[in-house]
Amino acid sequence: MKVIIPAAGYATRLYPLTMNKPKHLLDVKGKPIIEHIIKKIEELNAVDEIFIITNEKFYSNFKGWSKKFSSKVTIKIFNDGTTSNDDRLGSIGDIKFVLDKTKLDDNLLVVAGDNLFNFSLKEVYDFFIDKKTNINALYDIKSFEDARQLGVATINKEGKIIEFKEKPQFPKSTLVSPAIYLFPRHKVNLISKYIKEDNNPDKIGYFMEWLLANDELYGYVYEEKWFDIGWPSSLDQARKEFKG
Repeated sequence: MKVIIPAAGYATRLYPLTMNKPKHLLDVKGKPIIEHIIKKIEELNAVDEIFIITNEKFYSNFKGWSKKFSSKVTIKIFNDGTTSNDDRLGSIGDIKFVLDKTKLDDNLLVVAGDNLFNFSLKEVYDFFIDKKTNINALYDIKSFEDARQLGVATINKEGKIIEFKEKPQFPKSTLVSPAIYLFPRHKVNLISKYIKEDNNPDKIGYFMEWLLANDELYGYVYEEKWFDIGWPSSLDQARKEFKG
């Protein structure tokens, strides 16, 4: 299986911490955020390559980090060529960029590079192997107000997602997407199809909405803590509560 870690955002809400450093390389519990993510990926023992996609501004930061970091999985860094929020490709655009560069023909795991979570990826991976279809990991944030800022899913008793809305004004559930997705080899091409149809390349949540209308999508719900490192307050919380 291959992994894509989108890490091409500019994290302006975390300024001044991220003026000259990507948030994915900010320290939490003694190591950069992205190293915690890679550790979770390594634990699967099912991944042979990790592709990190960043931008022109932070490409040298990631290259410098990668020279010092050792992993049992091959890691490749890609530069999408953008320099600001004005010309960014968006999360789905960046994933498509990597797919085109690598000619990827394998099962695919996507994990956002600013994600921290106390749970293991093994459970959602086993669920993926069982279902053999598109999977979106879910987290019960237990707050309708907080859910309004995220992608929100409604599932049936089999775990099939029957509704998904990106940042709904009136969420129907508190199950949100922590930006962890799995796609079987024969469905990875749907990402390119989505982009070719001129759909929104920014948030992966919009692609989840499209999948519901054009294919199928299942959700695996986690209870353990998830941290969305988008604000100084969430970074502070992760530094206190993340278990590594």
